[in-house]
Amino acid sequence: MSYHQTGSGGPEDAVCQYDGSRLWFRGPQRSLDTHYMACVGGTETFGRFVERPFPSILEGKLDRRCLNLGSLFCGVDALLRDTGLRSLLSGAEMCVLQAPDILGQSNRFYKVHPRRNDRFLAPTDDLCSLYPEIDFTDVHFVYHLVSLLKGHQDARFEVVAEDLRKNWVGLLRELFNSLKAPVILLNLDVRRQSDECEFGTDAQVPVSAEMLGAVRPYCLDVVDLFVNVSGQSEELENMLFGTLQQPMAEHMIGPAAHRKIAETLSRRIRDLQ
Repeated sequence: MSYHQTGSGGPEDAVCQYDGSRLWFRGPQRSLDTHYMACVGGTETFGRFVERPFPSILEGKLDRRCLNLGSLFCGVDALLRDTGLRSLLSGAEMCVLQAPDILGQSNRFYKVHPRRNDRFLAPTDDLCSLYPEIDFTDVHFVYHLVSLLKGHQDARFEVVAEDLRKNWVGLLRELFNSLKAPVILLNLDVRRQSDECEFGTDAQVPVSAEMLGAVRPYCLDVVDLFVNVSGQSEELENMLFGTLQQPMAEHMIGPAAHRKIAETLSRRIRDLQ
């Protein structure tokens, strides 16, 4: 078992690693000796700044062990390329997979960090040819990159976006086909105001209904759900964060949103049994 702290001082900051995986997950580490469900995804699954994220609530509602395999900044690249994580998922009775962010993937136009999938590493020759006027030297995050590309307000970005959509579908299909356990895909539409993130809504490329339809045959079910961040839902006082972390906490979903997710999932899972 291995732990470290992410810095906000709350109990949600205890993280752990499982043998064979290089990702850091929400702690504490759980035993793999008995049957378990696995909830895997990014920041919302991890449950930053909340005491009981939805995997913990779901465990109580279903009376089944639910491993929280949420990992901050985890995208489809990390989900697919981490062999230890795929082993954990294949060992589960069932998996709930939070649909990963479209931007956090290496593709024909740019490369991302293999574990911190929000980190932009480098443009490819295709992107440099498509946007010869842009200097990418000071770009370090994918949201900054997309905001920069969209700022030119021409048709070129749709070429990048379409490649991201096709690549996302292909990678998710590959992931589903590599797993032995049935998967419920949880698509969370996290509602934010345009000024709630550094680069605004122009940096978003949402998961479309067509994309969900393309991967639906490869999973047990798809749950499509919207939730509000705490800054929109007046839940900030119910969250756990350090003195300087309120701006970040405002951008995270709060306890009520996690309860909503767990309730929706528990009903759907019971219906499937």
